[in-house]
Amino acid sequence: MKLVFAIVKDSDASALLDAFAERHIGATRLASTGGFLREGNTTFLIGVEDHRVQEVISVITKCCPRRIEAAPQFTPGTGQMPFGGLPVQVEAGGAIVFVTTVESFIRV
Repeated sequence: MKLVFAIVKDSDASALLDAFAERHIGATRLASTGGFLREGNTTFLIGVEDHRVQEVISVITKCCPRRIEAAPQFTPGTGQMPFGGLPVQVEAGGAIVFVTTVESFIRV
């Protein structure tokens, strides 16, 4: 058994949860915040059998595309935007996925 952690943009979370439900993949949804863009994210915890890990990753890839977005510039060390600072274009979206082995799974 594996535990998949998937960190996705909030804007992709509902579609991803629906796609998991269609495939009978159980997932726990947690609110989280990213450090770079300082925007809300959603972290999913997905416990699956080993043979379904690639299916889970494929669903995440389909529902969470990478895209270009405008992000504010911050002054180093202050965490504040400089006066008149223009946003920069950054690649965003997609997902960060961790897959770990589960030693024990107990449903009470």
